[in-house]
Amino acid sequence: MDNKKHGKGRQVWKRTGMIYYGDWRCGKREGYGTLSRTDPETKEYVRVYVGSWRNDKKEGAGTYFYSPSAFYEGQWKEDQRSGWGRMQFENGELYEGEWLKDKQHGQGLLLLANGNRFVGSWSNGQKNGHGKFFYLDRGQLYKGFWVDGVAKCGTVSDFGREAAVRPTVYPIPKVCLQDSQAVLMEAQAYFTEDKQESTETTIPSHTVARQYVP
Repeated sequence: MDNKKHGKGRQVWKRTGMIYYGDWRCGKREGYGTLSRTDPETKEYVRVYVGSWRNDKKEGAGTYFYSPSAFYEGQWKEDQRSGWGRMQFENGELYEGEWLKDKQHGQGLLLLANGNRFVGSWSNGQKNGHGKFFYLDRGQLYKGFWVDGVAKCGTVSDFGREAAVRPTVYPIPKVCLQDSQAVLMEAQAYFTEDKQESTETTIPSHTVARQYVP
């Protein structure tokens, strides 16, 4: 079509060692296709991306292989991870949830290599908002509010302590608060207002109200 690649075909970039095989439309990658690169040691082609394309960019569902042990599988938009997806990191961590412009954004689960995990809200690649952090190795649960990846206020309770690999020596004692939720809401309000108004407020960097859950 007008002397442009259209339909199914193969393109080899000798200078970079990349090769694409799949669908084309008006000279651009459009549809389903596989992008591979040449392995410098074996000289064989290794998959880099397998999935959907639009206007010569990754768009829709696809899998990108960063290394033999790191990959992303999920939704793309204009060459960036956007939508729902799962990222396996080289350090053994796994994130599954929402993405926006190549960063974790929305609701998501982060599973650490040691089995501990975080479930909650993300913004701009960091924990932001309400969430739960399960310390399964020591049998505790932190439930609270995060700002730019830092836990600001919340409660710590025993959780699965009997099955923990390295449980705490003693269970968390009961703390008598007439209204623990009011304390947490008041503390959260400070951090929320500070983030919205971008003003500095002199308050503790980590406020925790502990409670015992039998």
